[in-house]
Amino acid sequence: MQKQSPKLDPGLFWDADGSSIDWEKNARWVIARVLSRGNLPDFKELVNYYGLERIKTELLQVRFLDNKTLSFVATLFQVPKEQFRCYTLRQSSPELFPY
Repeated sequence: MQKQSPKLDPGLFWDADGSSIDWEKNARWVIARVLSRGNLPDFKELVNYYGLERIKTELLQVRFLDNKTLSFVATLFQVPKEQFRCYTLRQSSPELFPY
């Protein structure tokens, strides 16, 4: 039996056809998008669908998260920012003019 797809705000996925999203195959992208641009009901739906452990595992491998989202998930999961791939990648290629 296949899981029911999560009921997320379709506006979060403006650049994709919502009916064709593979929620398992694209879990990392979906999780990063919801955490970066979603609201509390979207986050709750994400937790109900994937569970906190899967969300944590995927977020540790995400290539980019904005600073606010990174701080939030590092605090939520009690994991140092340095353990997130996006933090490591950002440090290895700093911006020319960080504003």
